[in-house]
Amino acid sequence: MSIPGRRGDNPTAMAATLPFPERAARRRSQLEDFLVLRRNLLELWGEPAYTETFLPGRFLGRTQVLLNDPAGIRHVLIENADNYDRNASTMRILRPLLGGGLFLATGEAWRHRRRTIAPAMSPRMMPMLARHVATIAEETVAELGACFGLVNLLGHLQRLALRIAAHSMFSLEATGFSREMREKLMDYGLHHTRPDMFDLMLPAAIPSPGDRARARFRTEWTAMMDRVIDMRSALGPPPEEARDLFDMLAAARDPETGRGFDRAELRDEVSTMIIAGHETTSTALFWACYIAAKLPALQAEIAEEVRGVDLSPGVAAEALKRLVYTRAFVDEVLRLYPPAFLMVRVAREADSILGHSIAPGTVVSIAPWVIHRHHAYWTDPETFNPGRFLPGAKPPARFSYLPFGAGPRICVGAQFALTEAVLVLARLMQTFEFQLAGGGGMRPVGRVTTQPDRPTPFILTRRRVPAAPRP
Repeated sequence: MSIPGRRGDNPTAMAATLPFPERAARRRSQLEDFLVLRRNLLELWGEPAYTETFLPGRFLGRTQVLLNDPAGIRHVLIENADNYDRNASTMRILRPLLGGGLFLATGEAWRHRRRTIAPAMSPRMMPMLARHVATIAEETVAELGACFGLVNLLGHLQRLALRIAAHSMFSLEATGFSREMREKLMDYGLHHTRPDMFDLMLPAAIPSPGDRARARFRTEWTAMMDRVIDMRSALGPPPEEARDLFDMLAAARDPETGRGFDRAELRDEVSTMIIAGHETTSTALFWACYIAAKLPALQAEIAEEVRGVDLSPGVAAEALKRLVYTRAFVDEVLRLYPPAFLMVRVAREADSILGHSIAPGTVVSIAPWVIHRHHAYWTDPETFNPGRFLPGAKPPARFSYLPFGAGPRICVGAQFALTEAVLVLARLMQTFEFQLAGGGGMRPVGRVTTQPDRPTPFILTRRRVPAAPRP
């Protein structure tokens, strides 16, 4: 299958070019699975996961199911969503960062938060948010233009995404707190996100040894977020209309109850948006740049599309309509390298999925990493092909493409994330040519998001503007 707009592309070569984790050729023991889980979650799934639709198993004494069937996924995430809770280890790892925010809230608390937040992320807010994105993208392009030699692009993209989050949330430069925030997040990612045996086996109500260290982090994190909110509150109320997401969240009211967020709820929602937004988007942008460097013919397609497009803050939202191929490229990045690679749910009560009995306590896993490569739903699933998402292409089967989840708990910031990724990628490709400096042997790893397992240096050179034709 060739990519629309290109000739002579070799799908097999393109698939072999991109890095993937190892896949087990045999069924592993539970000890081996535990070691893999600690090392790289993306290696958990062997070849059958990419061809079968319902894979039962057991791990640490619990029944496990990997669910790859769209109808089954719809059942778990939509039709009977109230029967499936997040698992204890996910709550342990994410609660110190996100508190009781929308991502982890349940029941009526979740419904209240969702109803209150939804207007702040509606399509009418995208022009304002696009201005924030374009402003920081322009500044980052200038900073990258001053770099010489090898560039740690992931670090630059993480800072960019954090600055965009701060600017769009607070109308503040992140210079006053970005270093502290990044250091805390990196420390947490290195030391507190890999579950040990106690994290996996103990009920959520019983603290594990690792929870003590996470509780200390939570105290430091909330103190820092309170300082940032105080800094933003000092700007006072908006003169006329909302300047940023903080104005929207502070003024938001639940349309059913009329209740807004108290200080603790506001802090948790701000934390959730900053962490979930910047961590996932920076990762997606890294993979987009990495793939563009590995597949220079496709990089040239983006460069051609964005050449001459005005991506300045005042018109960035309008420019999105012209970035058709760039958007398709991002969609395909999110297929092969979804930042949120795994969703885990635990059945509260007995259920039936695809005719299979589900006992209470069964752990049901839905892995975008797997289903996005499943042979039943994708042609040449390992091949990077933006043509899958171009206008006129057959859309993927429902619930076979889940970069932002699905159902009532679909990511509320999905449209903002796509706006940010497309605009930033377009601006970068408009200015630079991307090449990899080595990078041999790099593999993706599943930790909190899908990340490279080692630093990957890039070489950036100014893109040459074609000379104007002679009269």
